[in-house]
Amino acid sequence: MTVWTPTDDGHAPLWSHDSFTRGAPHNTFARLRREDPLAWSDYPTGQGFWSVTRHADILALNRDFATLSSAHGIRMEDQTDEEVLARRTFQETDPPEHSRTRLLVAKAFSKPMVALFEDQIRLLCEQILDAALAEREFDAVKRIARELPMRMLGRILGTPDEDLPWLVEKGDALIANTDAEFTTHVLDQADTEAYRLMPFRSPAGAELYDYARRLMEGKRAAGDTTGVLHLVTQPDADGHVISDTEFRNFFCLLVAAGNDTTRYSIAAALHAFVHRPELLEQLRGAGPEVWETVPDEFIRWASPAMYFRRTAMRDFEFHGKTVRRGDKVLLWFVSGNRDEAAFERPFEIDLARRNNRHLSFGQGGPHVCLGMWLARLELRVLLQALVARVRRLEANGAHEWLRSNFVGGIKRLPVRVHVA
Repeated sequence: MTVWTPTDDGHAPLWSHDSFTRGAPHNTFARLRREDPLAWSDYPTGQGFWSVTRHADILALNRDFATLSSAHGIRMEDQTDEEVLARRTFQETDPPEHSRTRLLVAKAFSKPMVALFEDQIRLLCEQILDAALAEREFDAVKRIARELPMRMLGRILGTPDEDLPWLVEKGDALIANTDAEFTTHVLDQADTEAYRLMPFRSPAGAELYDYARRLMEGKRAAGDTTGVLHLVTQPDADGHVISDTEFRNFFCLLVAAGNDTTRYSIAAALHAFVHRPELLEQLRGAGPEVWETVPDEFIRWASPAMYFRRTAMRDFEFHGKTVRRGDKVLLWFVSGNRDEAAFERPFEIDLARRNNRHLSFGQGGPHVCLGMWLARLELRVLLQALVARVRRLEANGAHEWLRSNFVGGIKRLPVRVHVA
């Protein structure tokens, strides 16, 4: 079931955020997969980069962290060594350093621990839908897709509910720092030099730094030893404790990545229901086996984290070309998730798709997403609640895409709802 058809001419400049304002340029990615699976792009504001677009190649290269390192930045933009050290999270580290930090918090995001949230998530979904559906006409991103991950973020961080809208606003300013709707300091349109040591070169990083400091001071004063923030501040197996800078950057990562990617996966599902109402009908009669596959199919379809950058640590040959030490290599997950060699009918949504080896969680490498079980659970529970209460969703205006080549998603989705 085709929900949306790409409109790019097959030669979109991947460095330009404007190439993604009508959705990902999938005609360009399809051409690159066919003709140039390791493609070089000049970059007007920095060093050029290689694009890897085939599913199998992305899986293979993502595993080889000795050759392709995350420690020099994960986005396309160039950074000095000083900027990398000031802004890095454990995403910008390689094993074994990455593994030590990951072990501190992995249990909190494991499948069994996340499953304990299901009843709480179900209650939140009912509350969110009660409020949204009472209006009949609303922006589904703002009233539904944004709400659930925002409220769950508060449970994970242990922050007061009244702080959540502000936190999400600042998280948007970080991760959506290329869209003027979310920040006053658009990365490629404003002078961000004053914030070059802040996460994403954003002034919101400084505000989140200050909030994290005050939050932890309050928790320590209260003797609060619960939650993921306490876990990450504990000594690792070698007795190492993360620095204040590392903690603040970890906090910013949770606020930004812990909200946006799930939001845009939910938004993609709602957009699909608008344009293919038969999907709602299929889910209405779906059994447990289908509900096991539904979240991953919508996450594949959404591909909210569109790429991650790596940096070559040695010269190597790939597809008949030489990648030089120091070159930037972009693994385009959004392209791999539409690769015809990996997925049957990749431009259709198949709610019963089996063996869904999508790349949205960074599978195959050491950086596989910590929050993947939570994202799957949130999506499943919300859609189950929606299907039980909504007969039909209709477009009530044009939807709008985020201006970003890093995080992809629908930022506005006006709908009219018909309740069951």
